[in-house]
Amino acid sequence: MPKSKLTLFEWKQIRRIWDKINEKWYFSVVDVVGTLSDSKDSRKYWNKLKQRLKEDWSEVVTKCHQLKLTASDWKMRLTDVADTESIFRIIQSIPSPNAEPFKNWLARVWYERIEESEDPELWINRALNNYLAKWYSEDWINQRLKTIEIRKQLTDEWKKTWVLDREYWILTDEITRAWAWITTKEYKNIKWLKKENPRDNMSNLELILNMLAEATTTEITKTENPKWLEQNKKVAKKWWEVAWNARKEIERKTWKSVISGKNNLKKLK
Repeated sequence: MPKSKLTLFEWKQIRRIWDKINEKWYFSVVDVVGTLSDSKDSRKYWNKLKQRLKEDWSEVVTKCHQLKLTASDWKMRLTDVADTESIFRIIQSIPSPNAEPFKNWLARVWYERIEESEDPELWINRALNNYLAKWYSEDWINQRLKTIEIRKQLTDEWKKTWVLDREYWILTDEITRAWAWITTKEYKNIKWLKKENPRDNMSNLELILNMLAEATTTEITKTENPKWLEQNKKVAKKWWEVAWNARKEIERKTWKSVISGKNNLKKLK
């Protein structure tokens, strides 16, 4: 199954999926419509536009598919998606001053993905520049890039134990409980986040503890070789003491909570 990702157009999030077999991106139509239109409800706007396109016998609607993308509640939900060609045609049906810049952005995203598949270092450099553009500190960026490596190692192990992509959020929630002692949803609420990536809004200490929890889970998964979701949940729960004890020791010596309500917009450090 292709993996769900996020990208940005003028600071607005667009969900997308890379199809390795056909080597093409599929973009969330609702996200694209919400970016280009002035509508307060992008889903309703897309439903009306979809109906009008059907009435005009447009083939673009039939070329849209439904795939599961990560929703704001971190659950995988079926969402209308379209490839780059179909998105171009949908854009032409939306009167927007952003239409032409968005077309150029789509073409660039597709080209960059092909480059990155051939040279992963390009992706690292682009991620570095994106974080610098958002005024993150270099120390924080180094930690964040390391979390991506640790996370990739963990999801690779999950794949080997037959955990499905759409189940990752369940295990991620268990890991968050391990070091934060709260659910991922509760953690996002503390930081006033909606669709934003929690890791992009963690302090250095939060990133380190999250990495410790994920790295520990990876090593224990290799040792115990669990199968399917339920056994992996037991692994995540069984070894929560490692990250939890590290957090409590830090808080004991600093006299303050590791978990901060600050996010990127609040000058996270």
